[in-house]
Parts: sequence; structure tokens; C-alpha cells
Amino acid sequence: MDTGPASKFVIVIGQGYVGLPLAMAAVEAGFRVLGVDTDEKLLERLAAGKSHVEDVPAETIAAAISSGLYTAQSDLVGCAGFSHAIITVPTPLNNGQPDLSFIQAAARALGPHVSPGVTIVLESTTYPGTTEELVVPLLESETGLKAGLDFYVGYSPERIDPGNQEWNLTNTPKVVSGVNKISLERVAKFYEDLGIFTVPVSGTREAELTKLLENTFRHVNIALVNELAMFSATLGVDIWESIEAASTKPFGFMKFLPGPGVGGHCLPIDPSYLSWAIEQKAGRNFRFVELANSINSHMPQFVVERAIRMLGEHSPQIDDSKILIAGLAYKPNTSDTRESPALKVVELLQARGISVYGVDKNIPEYAWPKHVVRVVEGQEMSFDLGILLTNHSQDNGKNPLKGCARILDTRNVLTGTNVEHL
Repeated sequence: MDTGPASKFVIVIGQGYVGLPLAMAAVEAGFRVLGVDTDEKLLERLAAGKSHVEDVPAETIAAAISSGLYTAQSDLVGCAGFSHAIITVPTPLNNGQPDLSFIQAAARALGPHVSPGVTIVLESTTYPGTTEELVVPLLESETGLKAGLDFYVGYSPERIDPGNQEWNLTNTPKVVSGVNKISLERVAKFYEDLGIFTVPVSGTREAELTKLLENTFRHVNIALVNELAMFSATLGVDIWESIEAASTKPFGFMKFLPGPGVGGHCLPIDPSYLSWAIEQKAGRNFRFVELANSINSHMPQFVVERAIRMLGEHSPQIDDSKILIAGLAYKPNTSDTRESPALKVVELLQARGISVYGVDKNIPEYAWPKHVVRVVEGQEMSFDLGILLTNHSQDNGKNPLKGCARILDTRNVLTGTNVEHL
């Protein structure tokens, strides 16, 4: 049996919110790391020692580069002799269908460079069966080698939570799997060498479902409180107070909060991967996900309807109004606007002819949405209405909407006589 390459040389394909922290953790553990990404602007920033991920300080990248252990480039030139390859590429939805083209491209690119004894791990979120039914055949076809015998393949779902100050890559338990026992052992050892506690499961399908289950659980429960928030005013109930009271129960309840919708790559997309797989393989609809998708995707419209109603109470000329949006990132303490409900709110308001402005200190200029006029701190402006969509921690105790006549707070963090809550 092959004992594997003696070198500690890992390729991380994808240098985004998942791949970059993993690459830095591998450098910290003494691995030589080749980071691969097709985004040329991202690569330019990395080469300059700049970070696009809040959880990875620029100083960490600069130190990794200067140590000679980290290089980021757009191809696999110079990858000969790697011991591990980790695939952390996006898996978007395309017209409601899972788009695995990035995974396919990564596997095909790796194939010619795979040598006996290497370990390849897929981390990208996907439906059960992807590793064994897609990745393994591609790699075997490209290499002429046998997975689980000549080289080792596994799946380990990423659990990165951008902006989380408590839980990060290295202190969050890592679910690991392999296409056979020896593959599982190799995959587990790699992450354990990074100082990460591993949770082995019996197969790659179980690991793939684990990630989808985690995000579907959140998606469905957020939809529950979002729908309750829509009806709470009609019921004459303060939904926020009821949630806080329920959360005092030490068992049988987990606290979820309503908001303007869900964003990022996980919640708007991952549960739909599971729903698609169930429909394809079982011929049935996953009704929980379909209902959650419907509710959560409607929340930006609900926020806009509330905003229009608030404007109409004070001015018949709604189209002439100016609205300030606070928080364009999809979640607190990040600069990530992927699938952000704030962008949908902006789009719906602008469709009404309303002038929309935005404030968000976390989003750098290069990533700022071009169709939103940016308001910077200290800029004296007045607005008919302010809408708080994302509350970053640096804003706690501050009111980023102090220049607004009225405020719609979708996060229940602001107080005042001119503030209404979702």
C-alpha cells in the first residue's frame, strides 16, 4: 500500500471565504500552499498582501507570502508533487438547477497532476452523491488510477461563518468522510494536522447531507419567525418580545430572529440543492424547503411594503422620497453582498422611483454596489425614511440612521419615538 507523498504541499482551489482561511491554516501548520483562483482582481489583492475576507487579517496573508509557503495564482503551474488538494469552489444555482461546473473544472484540472498517494477533498456544498458520482469518475478518467486504492478521496463540508467572532475554521468541529476507510483516515489526518477536531462519518453522502441539513434547519426556522413577523402587527403582538421570552426555556426551543430576508451563498441556495436531489431521486417535492424559500424570498417585498406605508402616512409624494439603507452586506460584520436581501430592497424601492442611498462601513469601495449612492460618515444629509437591514457590531449603541425623519428597524436594535420595528 502506498504511504503517500512525503511532502506537505497542499493545493487549495478557490481562495474565497472558504479557501483563503483554509490556506492560511495550512501555512500555519507548516504546509506549502498553492492557492488557485480564476478571479484576477482577487489574485492581485492577495499578491499585494491584502485581504478580502474579514476573518483573515492582511498581516496574515503578507506573512504567509513572505515566508515562501503561500502563493496564489490562476492555474496549476508548479503543482507537481502535491500531497493534498482541497476543492472549495462555488456551487451556484442556475435557473433553479445545481451548477457543478466549477467542481467539474477543478477535478479535470487536477486530474493530470494526480500521482499515487495524494489525497483530494471536496469542500464545496453539494447534494448527496456528488463526490462518488461526479468527482471520483472524473479523477479516475483523467488519471487512469483507482480512487481509494491509488489515491484517496473524501468530502468535508465547510462550516465557515464569516464575521463570527467566536467560531472559526480551527475551533469548529470538522465533519470528514472518505470513499473508503483509508481515504477517511487520510482526510481526517489532514485536518487534524491543522489542529482541527474531526467528526468522522461513514460515507461521503452522509457528509454531503450534513451540510445541507444544517443550512436547511436554519432556513426553515428563519422562515417560521419571518412569517410570524408578517402577522404579528395584525395580532397586536410584539414578536421580538415573544421570541425573547420563549428563548428563556432551557430545552425544546432554539432562538431564531426575523429579518429582511436571507443572503449569502448558503441559505438562499443550499436547501434548494437538497430539494432538487430529492425531486430527482425520489420524485417528490421537499415541501419544507419550498415553503421556506417562498417566505424568505418574500421578506424584501414585505420590508418595502412597510416602508411605503410609513412614507405614505406623512407624504403623498412617495416617488419624491429619499431613503437611506443601513447595512448592505447580507449579515453582520462582513463585507459580503452575495444574495443580500438589502440589494433586493434597493431594487424594489428604485423601481418605485424612490431615491435610495446606502451606508455600510464594512463594504470597501471596490465592492460597493454601483447602483447605490454611498453616504459616508459625517456627510450631512436628511432622509424621509431610514431602513436598518444589517446591524454591524461597530454600530452597536450608535444610530447610522440619525438623519432620517422616520426609521424602519428590521433587526430590533434601535429605539426612539420615530422608530418602528419589523
